[in-house]
Amino acid sequence: MDLIKKLTGKNPDEYENVAKSLVDNSDVNLFSKLVKQDDFLFDFVKNNVAKRIRNACNKDNYLNLLNFTEFYSASYDDMFADILYQYGGLELLPVIKEIFLNGTESQKAYAVKFFSLVPKEYIEDLIPLLRTSALSKFEPLAINSIEALSHLGDEVSKEEALAKLKSDDEFEQYNAVKFLVTYQAKDAVDDIIEVMKKSTLSENIASEIPYLISLEELLKKDLDSGILVLSHIVNAIPEIIPPSAVIDYNLYNIFEDLYLGNLTSTSAILLRLAKDKFAELTSNEEYLFDSDKNTKDEVLAVNSLLNGIKKQKLDSLLYEELYDGSDFVLFAVDFVDEIEELETLLDSTNPTLILKVLTLLKEKEALTDSHKELALNNVVNDGIKEVIKVL
Repeated sequence: MDLIKKLTGKNPDEYENVAKSLVDNSDVNLFSKLVKQDDFLFDFVKNNVAKRIRNACNKDNYLNLLNFTEFYSASYDDMFADILYQYGGLELLPVIKEIFLNGTESQKAYAVKFFSLVPKEYIEDLIPLLRTSALSKFEPLAINSIEALSHLGDEVSKEEALAKLKSDDEFEQYNAVKFLVTYQAKDAVDDIIEVMKKSTLSENIASEIPYLISLEELLKKDLDSGILVLSHIVNAIPEIIPPSAVIDYNLYNIFEDLYLGNLTSTSAILLRLAKDKFAELTSNEEYLFDSDKNTKDEVLAVNSLLNGIKKQKLDSLLYEELYDGSDFVLFAVDFVDEIEELETLLDSTNPTLILKVLTLLKEKEALTDSHKELALNNVVNDGIKEVIKVL
């Protein structure tokens, strides 16, 4: 029988023996095969395997884990670091430092995970090197380095990331967001949301925010900001955010609480977005084809919840956000049927909104030369003007 199947299986006699042999004999070939299976194994299976390898380690064989570090897996790096620190402690630090200085990218990623367990005073000299490795193109090394810098309380790297939020380069802004989220800079939440509001990568940024602050906590802190983040998240499923986020972000309870609470114009827009999104997710099997049973069941439950909400009730509230300065106007305008309501928005100073309104008018076969002329008078960007002219 395949050793991977035994190691990931349910028979204790089999998986305990395979795990023991793996560690005792430094079976690099088997571990490399295990890592290659990462994308095909459920998280709970990988968690079980990590526990089995952990249980196979002892003071006589734990150093054999170093032989596996050529093959990186985020499923096992925490376990490796814990075991190495548990048995080796600070005496192993010179060995791990050497790996960090001269190892492969994979080996360095494992080494840096170890540093996050070491008291600060023993690794403060590594801060400049960690700032460099935090910019590595090998994402696991970058992520683990940022976590180590957070462990060390490195304010310099944090301040550099905060400064990059003000960059004119949206990709540099987005990388700064990811840095601050990994760093767990909770005091940067408001700044990140402001960047999200103006960025064309708003959905990507929104998908990062729940890893810095829970959506429930954000909603309590600032209801409309939380709803805006959620609106971008809903829009991003399933293209940017997988359907499993429905469970991860606890969307069922959040939607239910927003509806049963004091329904506002902004929460009405979110629920209207969600109503359409989940109807779409459940109408096409392709969207949930790769999802596990729990995800499918949760998506169906959320859709059932949203089906129970009357569209007319939501639509009656969202018109309150149809004004130029609203953070929700670009969402709300999608649900406007009245031509007159759309026409009033052509006086906007927001070129993105103007272009969207014109597109909607064209879809409704109501676009006129007068509409385009009014829009052209309110737009200064030559590129957008050219787009308007060919509509």
